[in-house]
Amino acid sequence: MTGPRDHGVAAAGGADDRSDAALLAAHVAGDADAFGVLFARHRDRLWAVALRTMGNPDDAADGLQDGLVAAYRRAGSFRGEAAVTTWLHRVVVNACLDRLRAAKVRAADALPDDLEDRGGRGALVTADVTDPADEAVAAERRRLVLEALAALPEEQRAALVLVDMEGYSVAEVAVMLDCAEGTVKSRCSRGRSRLAGLLGMLAPASRDADDTPPGNPPPDPAVPSGEGPRGPPAG
Repeated sequence: MTGPRDHGVAAAGGADDRSDAALLAAHVAGDADAFGVLFARHRDRLWAVALRTMGNPDDAADGLQDGLVAAYRRAGSFRGEAAVTTWLHRVVVNACLDRLRAAKVRAADALPDDLEDRGGRGALVTADVTDPADEAVAAERRRLVLEALAALPEEQRAALVLVDMEGYSVAEVAVMLDCAEGTVKSRCSRGRSRLAGLLGMLAPASRDADDTPPGNPPPDPAVPSGEGPRGPPAG
């Protein structure tokens, strides 16, 4: 992440410039404010991961809360083998996956309100648009992507969210998901293939290849035909 959050967030009067590791250590040592500062620093990205993994804001809030409670209680187990932010993402993603497995959540209708605000982070996120017609197309594309994403197996969904939407490296995601890098690559590959197929099925039928506009075309006198005028193409 870039911006002020890299250098700390004001907890209760002034910015806190301690590193993530120092904040986590302070929390373990009894600092009552340290964990709140740490969470505020990484809140936006943790929320984005939870939202895309769970599929809707209500379940994402529950998954994020589960993850933060687990991180708060298990902070003493952090050994520094990975970055604190990687560890936090691992705990939150695992909490979300646990909820998905337990509840068999397959939400596909709700659109995250903030998805457009996070445009450009990964290959599956639509870039910002300003024209109303483009906005409508972008909204439909987001709906289709999220609907297809929600239909993927949980492990493939998590890998795609972290690698393709959040931009983490395969090595970082392997640590977050506690699996081999090859497993992450395999899940992403299978997920992308399945996602492409789902998007093909979910997308509205495309226009004719010659982009013929709707309506009856003018008759062609050179080619007599017994058929009536052609109707609009399937839309």
